[in-house]
Amino acid sequence: MGIMASVNESSRESSRRGAKRDPDAAKERILQAALAEFSDKGLGGARVDVIARRADVNKRMLYHYFGNKDDLFLAVLEFSYAEIRHAELELNLDDLSPEDGMRRLVTFTYDYFIKAPYFINLLNSENLHQARHLKRSKAILDLHGPVIGMIRDLLRRGVASGVFRADADPIQVFITNASVGYFYFSNIHTLSTIFDRDLMSDTELEARRAHVVDVVMGYLRPA
Repeated sequence: MGIMASVNESSRESSRRGAKRDPDAAKERILQAALAEFSDKGLGGARVDVIARRADVNKRMLYHYFGNKDDLFLAVLEFSYAEIRHAELELNLDDLSPEDGMRRLVTFTYDYFIKAPYFINLLNSENLHQARHLKRSKAILDLHGPVIGMIRDLLRRGVASGVFRADADPIQVFITNASVGYFYFSNIHTLSTIFDRDLMSDTELEARRAHVVDVVMGYLRPA
């Protein structure tokens, strides 16, 4: 064995010993490695040995912490949903007027898709599998309760102040808010080709952001 090979093997062994001492750090590395692999290649194309190598752990340790490949994919989905849902709670919409609060939420959702494209890739993969992983999740419903509550409160305050229609369903508003951004980014390459426009340019992104806000706010405006 050459000197470099020996050093690398020693480094990997040291990392594995460290994982035993700090399992939380090892789990975090596995999650991040799995997120990158699943986002890049989807559930079908992702390989557990690649994830283990990226996380600098052996497969046995990965399986010990997360179970099989499908269990790991579910853990990544829950982790990704938790990130966006927790970020929404930090928007402090209670401190804003109903209209400003809704604009902030819509803008946040749109901008989140820009900074976290992996989220769209993961959702695309899970939808191909008809949400079979999320159907096993014990956390997913609780994760989404708070954001629906935030929207419900904005709608209630908006109706009371006369700026929002009275028949808006918070779940429909949530879906519309997510979908007008999601479709744009999940189809960005085909749309850019079809219309011969660089839809990821700063000018196009700003125009789409304004349009998305107008769509949601226009629907909520009283007749």
